Amino acid sequence: MNTTTTSSLTDLLETRRTVGRFIPDRPLPEGVVEKLIHLATRAPTAFNLQNWRFIAVESDAAKERLQAVAYGQPQVRDASVTFIVCGQTEAYRHLFARLQPAVDAGMIPSAVQQGWSDMATASHENNPQLQRDEAFRSASLAAMTLMLAANELGYASGALSGFDPAALAEAFELPAHNIPVMLVTVGHAAERNWQQKPRRPLSEVLERV
Repeated sequence: MNTTTTSSLTDLLETRRTVGRFIPDRPLPEGVVEKLIHLATRAPTAFNLQNWRFIAVESDAAKERLQAVAYGQPQVRDASVTFIVCGQTEAYRHLFARLQPAVDAGMIPSAVQQGWSDMATASHENNPQLQRDEAFRSASLAAMTLMLAANELGYASGALSGFDPAALAEAFELPAHNIPVMLVTVGHAAERNWQQKPRRPLSEVLERV
């Protein structure tokens, strides 16, 4: 076990906080947005579907559009960037191609590639509820990974579910198979943000059987 890495991750989890107040007009350095999404896509997905899409809202015009469908929340305007994290419901259609790099790298044989693609199609094709559930699972895992990556790089972050999904989809012209699951704000923390709020005791949330 790498104790240094474990200690670093433990410290990050223990001190991570949701930031609602950002210093406005402070963009992220060049390359940080790409780095954050690179790290966010390290999150797991079923079959390696990679059924997600990220929209980085950075311009003033785009922030205004997003704030209008996010009930006017000021952090959407003040954060350096707000990511619209979408889950994709039709990713099973593209699974064979998305597995090809793993085949080329010798990680999985082509028979597994075909088998997984067939299984994903059989389970997802006529099951919109499973498609939606899988989209939410994958987008949520990616959003959490994105926030941890932001904090590890020294930036503040926050997750927002307070937005009108239909209005957001219309404002950003999302195709029907892209579901906006969460907003993740990233930027420079202003003063007067809370520290991590106390959590429920383990006795209330853990059951061992």
